[in-house]
Amino acid sequence: MLTKRQNLMETIKGGNPDRFVNQYEFMDIILEVPVKSMTTPGTEFKNNWGITFRWPEGQLGQFPVHDDEHKVLKDITEWKKYIKVPTIENSDEAWAVAVAHANSVDRNDQFVTAFVAPGIFEMTHHLMSMEDALMALYEEPEAMHELIETLTEYELAYAQILIDRIHPDALFHHDDWGSQKSSFISPAMFEEFFLPAYKKVYAFYKANGVELIVHHSDSYAANLVPYMIEMGIDIWQGVMTTNNTPELIKKYGGQISFMGDIDSGTVDFPTWTPEIVTQEVERACKNCGKLYFIPCLTQGLGFSSFPGVYDSASAAIDKMSKEMF
Repeated sequence: MLTKRQNLMETIKGGNPDRFVNQYEFMDIILEVPVKSMTTPGTEFKNNWGITFRWPEGQLGQFPVHDDEHKVLKDITEWKKYIKVPTIENSDEAWAVAVAHANSVDRNDQFVTAFVAPGIFEMTHHLMSMEDALMALYEEPEAMHELIETLTEYELAYAQILIDRIHPDALFHHDDWGSQKSSFISPAMFEEFFLPAYKKVYAFYKANGVELIVHHSDSYAANLVPYMIEMGIDIWQGVMTTNNTPELIKKYGGQISFMGDIDSGTVDFPTWTPEIVTQEVERACKNCGKLYFIPCLTQGLGFSSFPGVYDSASAAIDKMSKEMF
């Protein structure tokens, strides 16, 4: 029987996997880093850029607060006045727990995985609001290019620390690029503003021993897949059914793999049932096949919003492995 890591490589290289890769099983994601990116339900926190995140009770996640009082970047033309690039904590003490976690992983079985969120596009709208960020791409492209360059330099500085501290084999990087049915910006605009930034970042990780780039965008982004390939993404995690995953596999399998096709919105809700989950898993596995595809909830980490859904999906995927392999 192949290890989780071997089975993943067989799947994405078009070889001979002996089962479906089951959701996030191949990654041991190191979340104990000193750079905080998430809060918990009913709380808020301010990150090292000064962005305030709030997670209201009863909601499925956190989001930045953009009223006048909390908006960090109030005028893109004066971004240098408002943006203070944070210093990244890099003491042995601050990194001790993350390093211990990374050292405890059996790297023959799983990838020690660095986690980065929010991504570069998300950072632009977290700093100033989605509307402001999208309008700035049209109205102040020069300032946006400068801001994106600054965000990229920060990402590269953080990448160096992650590499030095935990020696990751894989990167799991968040950046949502669309809604359920379209990308937030046109492919041409994406190519101009964000492709160069990501080519730089992902090439740096690859040059420093990171074997696998997994990019999370639980959205429509089928129109951006050629750029994902160009920037060095190995696995797009979060691919929703609206992308027509079987078509993408047919067209791009061998250049990139697809992880998802079990829409969290369809299975992960208060009145979910194991039957609904099983039905969606079966559909995804049969439609997408055994190669270049990892059945997975579209959610951006290995858990579900409602207890039991993730485990139910994992059990259903194991069942499909017995049936199809």
